[in-house]
Order: sequence, then structure tokens, then C-alpha cells
Amino acid sequence: MTDRQHLVDAVGLVGELDRDDPPTVLDVRWTLTGGGRAAFDAGHLPGAVFLDLDADLAGPPGAGGRHPLPDPAALQAALRRGGVRAGHPVVVYDAGGTPPTGAAARAWWILRWAGLADVRVLDGGYAAWTAAGGPVTRAEATPIPGDVTVGAGSLPVVDATGAQAVAADGVLIDARVPARFRGETEPVDPVAGHIPGARNQPAAETVDEAGRLHPPALLRAGYADLGVRADRPVAAYCGSGVTAAQTALALTVAGFEPALYIGSWSHWITDPERAVATGEEGSS
Repeated sequence: MTDRQHLVDAVGLVGELDRDDPPTVLDVRWTLTGGGRAAFDAGHLPGAVFLDLDADLAGPPGAGGRHPLPDPAALQAALRRGGVRAGHPVVVYDAGGTPPTGAAARAWWILRWAGLADVRVLDGGYAAWTAAGGPVTRAEATPIPGDVTVGAGSLPVVDATGAQAVAADGVLIDARVPARFRGETEPVDPVAGHIPGARNQPAAETVDEAGRLHPPALLRAGYADLGVRADRPVAAYCGSGVTAAQTALALTVAGFEPALYIGSWSHWITDPERAVATGEEGSS
């Protein structure tokens, strides 16, 4: 899958859901303060099943960061409960809008890391769906349990050492807002700043005013300004590996093969020996 084949728009998904065997649809709406399940209960796409980003798409917070990789067996059980089948297409969506939460991109990334090949993000999320007049329901689906087998490790990840190496030899993109990158504020983690050598491009710059991903050519131009090239390693991080998944999705759509620092800043700062940078260096 290349370019925008990792995405589906609302109009296209309406048609796919009318088929005899529609794609499996997963609602992964999420915020740092919760509320995803409540949003699902208030209205969701017909046939969609809710997955909890914190409980289903990440492991318990701790030494690995706030949203480490999930245990493969636990992930497989959650996906099967959601009706995910081997070889069957999956569409994931979050609330949409801007700035993006990264929740749908995180689900897209985790499922592909788990070995699923046909996973797409609803471009613009739930906001785009309702704006297009897509049907909404409060009825909760009861899918037939899926049979997917998780084969972890199908996408590249970097640890702290790997992130440091990418910052030195390629382009390490920090997807957080500039004030957090510069270390002026840190509303979530106990230490402010960024990984030395990282470049800052907030995830909001990957989408238009409606929260839809920019076209591949525009994304490539932005990454070229950061120094991203096909012959250099590129990786992304954020606070805990959620928003950075939005950057990983945008890089993939732009034609690159990014790695994700899944532990991100919340893991980097667990070792006081790791250097912390502040200020404008590396800002776009």
C-alpha cells in the first residue's frame, strides 16, 4: 500500500459499508483525559466496535513510557473481540479535527506492527464522517469473534539509543507543539525539553483545517524542509508515542519508511543520564 491508500474518505467508506462483507471498523476515539467510550456511546459509525487506546493499543504505563507497546497476546485478544479477521480489511477512526490526537494513526500503526496488511484510517475522522452526512447509530455491534493472529514486529521501532542515532545520522522528528519542544512548558511529563538533535514539526502541520491529511506532494515538501530524504533514516517521537504515530502515518503516505520511538519523551526522561535540550534548535 502506498500514498493515500492508507486512507479512506467518508464517501468511499459509506459505499464500502453497504457491501455484503464490509471492512471491520474500529472506533478508537481518545483524549489524554479519557472520554472515548462516552463519545462512542453517544454516536458512532454503524457496525463499529470501540477499542480503548490505553487498555487495548498500549501496555501498562511504567518504565517503558506512558503508552508502551501492548503485549501481543493481549492485543490479539482485543482485536479478536473486535471482530478483526485474518486477511480482512480494517478501518480505524478517531474524533478528527485539528490538532489531531493521533489515536487513529496509533491504531493504524499498532495493527500494522502486529502484521495486518490492510489497515486504513478514515481521513478526517468522525468529524469528516458526520460532515459528509454519514449514518450514525448508538446501537452497539456484537461482532462475530475474529481469528486474527498477531505477529509483532512488522514495523520498525527505535529505542532511546536508536532515537539518538537517528538524530545524529538522519532526521528525528518531535511531533509535539513548539512550546513543549522548546521546554517552555510540560503539562504531562515531569521533565521539559527535547531529545538533542531532534527537529520539531507539530503533528498539526500534517493536516488541513478540517483535520484531513495533506496530499503526499505537500507532505514531501514539508519533510524535505526538515532534511528527510529516502537515503537517510527517519523516526518520530512525541510525549508517549501516540501523536508521533500521526507523523509516522504522514511520512508513510509521503513515501518514506519511518520508525517510531514508541516510548518517546516519557521513556527518554526515565534515565537521568540522557541529555535534555531546550530552546529553538531544530524547530521548523
